[in-house]
Amino acid sequence: MAFIFDMDGTIVDNMAFHTDSWLAFFERHGKTYDADAFFRETAGAQGREILRERLGPEITDDEIALLAHEKDALYREMYGPHRSAIQGFEDFVTAARAQGVKLAVATSAPPANIVFTLDELDLRRHFDTVVGAADVARGKPHPDVFLKAAEKLGVDPRSCIVFEDAPMGVEAARRAGMKAVVITTTLPADAFREFDNVIRIVEHYEDLNVGNLLGTP
Repeated sequence: MAFIFDMDGTIVDNMAFHTDSWLAFFERHGKTYDADAFFRETAGAQGREILRERLGPEITDDEIALLAHEKDALYREMYGPHRSAIQGFEDFVTAARAQGVKLAVATSAPPANIVFTLDELDLRRHFDTVVGAADVARGKPHPDVFLKAAEKLGVDPRSCIVFEDAPMGVEAARRAGMKAVVITTTLPADAFREFDNVIRIVEHYEDLNVGNLLGTP
């Protein structure tokens, strides 16, 4: 059995800061978006995919890399003073490991943001493996990042439970053949009612019991 965690919005409650930094970034570049609509449309997506969609297919990979670096630096500056793990997270993963559960992170984040969160909060030590945007060709809702995590753990995808905060991520888990637990940092429970792979919807990790999840058919 394995638990696979998304990072942004699932390990840390930071999605509002991602949206704010995206809006500030695009304003610098002469584009404005409605905050709520942008949030709904992009939560869980890779930054390079957001840039290509918003700036057009003619933009080069080198330009995307430079712009993504600019945006992510802005995000880290904005979120840095507020950085912390979601309530109950460390106790939950400690309990899971004690029961023999393998643990992974599977995120749409680039390497610098993974270091910013997992290393600077000393959370990487909890995980057997970490898979990020640089490790897969396609982002969520494609299942690649979750399947890569399962492969690296040596666990059948059907024996994995994904922890997510965004519909795009839950859909990626569904396509990977994995059940999902939703943490409602990003959207309310109603946003996930259509997914038949969701087994729990909670506000934070203190609402979860490892033993109960392991017994979920």
